[in-house]
Amino acid sequence: MIVSDTLRAGGPALPVLEAAGVMKAYGGVQALKGVDFALFGGEVHALCGENGSGKSTMLKILSAQIAPDAGTISMNGAAVSMRNPVESLAAGISMVTQERTLVSELSVGENVLLGPRKPRSRWGIDWRATRQRAREALDALDCDADVDDLVQDLPPGQAQLVEIARALTNDTKVLILDEPTSSLSAHEVDSLFRAMRALRERGVATVFISHRTQEVFEISDRLTVLRDGRLVSTGVAADYSPTRLVSDMLGRELSAFVPPPEYQTSADAVLSLDALSVRGKFSDVSLSVGKGEIVGIAGLVGAGHSEVLETIFGLHQREAGRIIIGGKAVSIKDAPAAIRAGIGFVPGDRKVGGLVLDMSVLENALMARTSTATRWARPRSASSVAFVEQCVADFSIVTESLDTPVVRLSGGNQQKVLISKWIGTNPSILLLDEPTRGVDVGAKAEIYRILLAQRDAGLSIVISSSEAPELLTLCDRIVVMHAGRVAGTLHKHEADEGAIFRLAMGHVQ
Repeated sequence: MIVSDTLRAGGPALPVLEAAGVMKAYGGVQALKGVDFALFGGEVHALCGENGSGKSTMLKILSAQIAPDAGTISMNGAAVSMRNPVESLAAGISMVTQERTLVSELSVGENVLLGPRKPRSRWGIDWRATRQRAREALDALDCDADVDDLVQDLPPGQAQLVEIARALTNDTKVLILDEPTSSLSAHEVDSLFRAMRALRERGVATVFISHRTQEVFEISDRLTVLRDGRLVSTGVAADYSPTRLVSDMLGRELSAFVPPPEYQTSADAVLSLDALSVRGKFSDVSLSVGKGEIVGIAGLVGAGHSEVLETIFGLHQREAGRIIIGGKAVSIKDAPAAIRAGIGFVPGDRKVGGLVLDMSVLENALMARTSTATRWARPRSASSVAFVEQCVADFSIVTESLDTPVVRLSGGNQQKVLISKWIGTNPSILLLDEPTRGVDVGAKAEIYRILLAQRDAGLSIVISSSEAPELLTLCDRIVVMHAGRVAGTLHKHEADEGAIFRLAMGHVQ
């Protein structure tokens, strides 16, 4: 019987990890305001809330990365004082953060059993046993990474699974997973959830954070919702609906997004791809985007949809085919050429090729605009500052000032700064790869509003996304790819998740 069944039946249960009356302030900002949290053995407990709600602070306290200003932490009913992550690890608490902690120059096996966890013999480290134990940990997650490969050569999804495998090699009683699925494919998410269910059967307690509400309901036994540093609600996941969860997180009802009627695009395409091919990535891709139209590109991981956007922006050299803008074939060999052609690109990882995190909101928002070397776009000019101030207001970017380093903003606000950076170039075409990855439900709705408003203003938009509901909400047409080729195109009136999935699996129209 999993713990949620025990709780529902009213049976006795002692939390394996409990926080009572926890408070924490950073300067004059109160991050946690007397929060209670109870985690039971053999449960998956989702900690939910918008960015800035206090989730990350709570996780850092539970894993002893920081100390609370007030309140108590208990394990199995006894108060504990863990002074650092080493002591929490010794107590059986393992945490996998959003930031990568792997050593890129070491092998997969060495990372999984990093430090004193390596098996030893009388002659030192037993490398054969190390590789075997690492292989067993990876197999539990259906991760086929070679234990002898260097971590620096792994794709992001496999690197995340290696992080989780390493956490599981400890004598883990409590596993804390902060956004573990953000860089995983659908298959990798399934593998992770199977491993989490197996851990649940072994009595391991898991704290799970995800901005994808469907994942929360799929894997969680119980939920706790924080808002503005306070506990809003906690209970059995089955007692929540998606509407109630979002309402508790935001403190208000989130108006349902009703997709607007199909937009009547202009007869002439703003952007066309004609049999575009890049060796080893995709082949013979053709599509068109009209003025004021949003076209989505869907596909499973490795299908080539992200690479299509990168090629349009000049990050890959085409092997064959044509890119046509405004009726004329163009040669785009790098990002500056793409910008001159009126193209903006929001990459899938905003921290790589998107934002400079140590630079300010103002500097990031103007980065692409000033690269055009126009005199009116000089940093700190009145027109430049006015533009960024307008973006902050129009896009509801929450920041202390324009001089605030972007690293201090939430993921959703960082993404809105990145989008404003490209809108500032006044593009005719905006490309977005995974535009709402790693942002909360409220920020996701705001980004949708921004993109739809830009579309209505005549901007032509191409979106690559692994989230079918996102494409169905935003797009006038959806091009679905399989194994590097276009499997079919769906218009708004005929598109649904089943149709997208069938094409993505190779059932060509």
